[in-house]
Amino acid sequence: MEIFTDGFFSVDPKHGFLPISEPLIKLPKKYEALQFLIDEMPIRKSDGSPGLLASKGAFEAKVKTVPNFLEEVKRESDPFIQAALFRTYSFITSAFTLSPAHHTFLKTGKYGVARDRLPENIAQPFVAVSELLEVFPWLDYHYAYSLGNYFKIDKSSGFNWENLEMAAKFSGMNDEKGFIMLHVDINQFSPELIQSVFSICEEQVKGEKLADSLTLLADTLHKMNDRRKLMWEASRWKHYNDFRVFIMGVKGNEDLFPNGLVYEGVWDEPKAFRGQTGAQDNIIPTADIVSGVIHYYPQNQLTDYLMDLREYRPKCIQKFFKELARKINAKPLIERLITEDNQDGMIELMRVYEEIYLFRNGHWQFVQKYIMQNTAYPKATGGTPITSWIPNQIKAVLGAMNDLSKNLKESEKFSKKVWKQSYDKKVTLLNKQLEIVSIDVFDPEAVFKLNKDLGYQDFK
Repeated sequence: MEIFTDGFFSVDPKHGFLPISEPLIKLPKKYEALQFLIDEMPIRKSDGSPGLLASKGAFEAKVKTVPNFLEEVKRESDPFIQAALFRTYSFITSAFTLSPAHHTFLKTGKYGVARDRLPENIAQPFVAVSELLEVFPWLDYHYAYSLGNYFKIDKSSGFNWENLEMAAKFSGMNDEKGFIMLHVDINQFSPELIQSVFSICEEQVKGEKLADSLTLLADTLHKMNDRRKLMWEASRWKHYNDFRVFIMGVKGNEDLFPNGLVYEGVWDEPKAFRGQTGAQDNIIPTADIVSGVIHYYPQNQLTDYLMDLREYRPKCIQKFFKELARKINAKPLIERLITEDNQDGMIELMRVYEEIYLFRNGHWQFVQKYIMQNTAYPKATGGTPITSWIPNQIKAVLGAMNDLSKNLKESEKFSKKVWKQSYDKKVTLLNKQLEIVSIDVFDPEAVFKLNKDLGYQDFK
């Protein structure tokens, strides 16, 4: 496959989904007024003292004094400076609009209404840099909050979340750092993911070589799942609300943004964009496409949400998804395996499905504990319903598993009885959880406890 790049990201076996080099920590000196705002903004600053967001109205007052850098931004051609500017304006925009919601939450335990107007000095340059990058002008996962927002504490060490720090932050507390830096940590294995996918997409890769490529894919997803489970220690679930409101989007969160958001000096009519969410990450969508799980997505509004989120990614990632789908759909993986009766390949594909399931069910457990246990607010940061969103995709991978099992033969490597017992537990777990959340008032702890009862608790 070709390499997909925008100068900041490059989807290839060397970089995977991470930037081609470490993002800028600070903006160029000419933007020092913006950098000052970002440094002073967090609820708790790097030196431990209270930042602007700690005091109601303090951040908003400072925002209004920042120069309008529209003309300077329009002249920027370096993709790393563009990404750093986008990150900066994203953080400022989210903090400015959602600060009232945050302070209302501190007083009442419920999110308040956000501001519905973004001042011209922020709106104009923000939209300008978003147009340079060809993305929506709102906090995103790639350039702003996660993959474009890290730096290594020890430059000679690796991507483990403990060795990563955020360039820009909202709460400034360790739980926010652990939460989003773990996403970067997981993506340290994305080069191997891309290597396996590129190999699988080659039609001449058959037999043992195809099985080996699927082994690499399954092994890589397994390593990613191992790292993902560290979320429980990297970011304590009781502290998720310290920063969660600041990554909310406008679209789908009408309780916070009943009138949308007006970008003053840019558009007269209000706009609504989805919020930053881990669902904008590329690992599972890539695995879904190459493995064929995508063909089991239910045709419903929840799947429409998922496909909508595909648009909230860099253009090079979107092009990669489309080309990957085109190549795989020309000769679906499962058909290739069945045609040559590649039992070893099918066993490895089942391992891939198992890792996709564990990733999604683990994410579902995060939702149960970090969100449902913390707040009655029924929407995720991306504006999707929290109790049905991930189960929708869990059903898809269960469907793929069931169909693949019909083509697997009993062998030393694959026991139909053992597999069926495991599969039935997965189905029972999901059905019992959906039964609990189907009523208006339910106990989130009861939903979470079922994971332990049925052997799928996500803790390492």
